Formats: sequence, C-alpha cells, structure tokens
Amino acid sequence: MSDEVDVPEDHPRYQSLLTRHRIEAGVEKGITSTQGLIAEGRGEAFDYLLGEETIPSADRAARAAAAHFLLAEHPVISVNGNVAALVPGEVVELAEATDADIEVNLFGRTEERVRAIAAHLREYGASEVKGLTADARIPGLSHERAKVDRDGIYDADVVLVPLEDGDRAEALGEMGKTEVVIDLNPLSRSARVATVPIIDNILRALPNVARHARDLSGSPRETLTEIVEGFDREGALDAAERRLREGATRESE
Repeated sequence: MSDEVDVPEDHPRYQSLLTRHRIEAGVEKGITSTQGLIAEGRGEAFDYLLGEETIPSADRAARAAAAHFLLAEHPVISVNGNVAALVPGEVVELAEATDADIEVNLFGRTEERVRAIAAHLREYGASEVKGLTADARIPGLSHERAKVDRDGIYDADVVLVPLEDGDRAEALGEMGKTEVVIDLNPLSRSARVATVPIIDNILRALPNVARHARDLSGSPRETLTEIVEGFDREGALDAAERRLREGATRESE
C-alpha cells in the first residue's frame, strides 16, 4: 500500500500519515465511523510516546499470542471499522497462519456497514467473514457489540480483540475466553483484562503475531504451552507503562 499517500516512505512521519489516510479512506468507503478518527488520534499519541516502535515486551506478547492461537480449538479475529481500514491484508494473513475465523463486530453496527467491511476483507483475500448472522449475544452487554455469530466469537476459545472497547473485553473474559488485546494504552480496561496484552501499534502487532505463528507452526504442544505459561502479562504492562513515562533511554525490560 505504499502508493496510498504521496509521501516518500523515508519521511519521518510516513507511517502516521499513511495511517491517517487509511482511516479517512475508510470513512469515505463506509467501513469506518467518524468516531474512529478520534480513536486513531488518541492511539497515535500513545504510539508517539512509545517511540513508534515495537518494544521487546510487546514482541514477547506477540509470540505468546501466536502460541495461544496455535493451541486453540477455535480462534477468532474480531474486526471493527478501524481494523478493517488499517490492516485488512494483515488480518487475512494472520487468519491463514493460524486457521482462525474472521468476524466483524461493531459498536455502531448497521447491516450495511457489516456487509461493507466483509466485502472489503474479501477484497484482500478473506474466504469467509462472519458477523452477518448475529444469532447470539455476549451476556452482560446492552449495545450492538453484544451481537455475535454463534459459530464465531460466541463459540471461540481464543479471541483477538484489537482496538477494543473495555466493556466487551470484560464481558468476553467473563465468558471464560482467552483474549489477546492489541492496545497502545497499557492503562486501558481492555489491556488490563487481557490474557495477552500487546501494547503496540496494530500495523506492527498483527504482522508480528503472524510471523511468530509461522515460525512456531509445527512446534510440539509442549513448546507452545511453555511459551503461553512463561508469558508475564503484568511485566508486559509495566514495561509499556515505563516506556510511556520515561522514554526509551530509561526503559528497563
């Protein structure tokens, strides 16, 4: 997608400008809400404080996430409007690397938006996209994100919930699901309730999880289990918070 914006890739703000452009294009295409622009701006501020790079603890989290997905019986990648606009190809690549389902789930849900996002993901190679059936509900939620497919998120044992809102993250946890959360704010409810919080930009995090999944493919279950059990979620959150507060030169991971 390097031709999406008329800015050289060596421009110091290239990634930021590319991200903004993708969200803007998503709004124009009807897959992203205007509120998504605000959410992206908030995330960009945190990424700036992180140094706009994947810190070591986030890469360890991505590896643990990959192990969870490879151990899962029914992993699902949840996709909202911003995810669809920012990383549609990366979602498909991760689904292929981990044999995961893809499901559209929206706070500002309309059937038109769900269909538009599903079509957008299919343009990037998705063979099947769930979310249109919406024949089950997540207990404890009164808004539209409660609507899920029974053979998708409702039945999943591991769910990737990138760019999540905290109440659904908490509700999925109450259902006993293993949650992988991608969030640039280590203090958010989503990150705090996640089994595996990946504190990183989704543009970097999804490819990292897919890379680790490909590297770990075919590994014995014992190896994957060791990775899962050895992951320090509190340590990952603490390391990200230190980076935000103190910067790269004083970080200790």
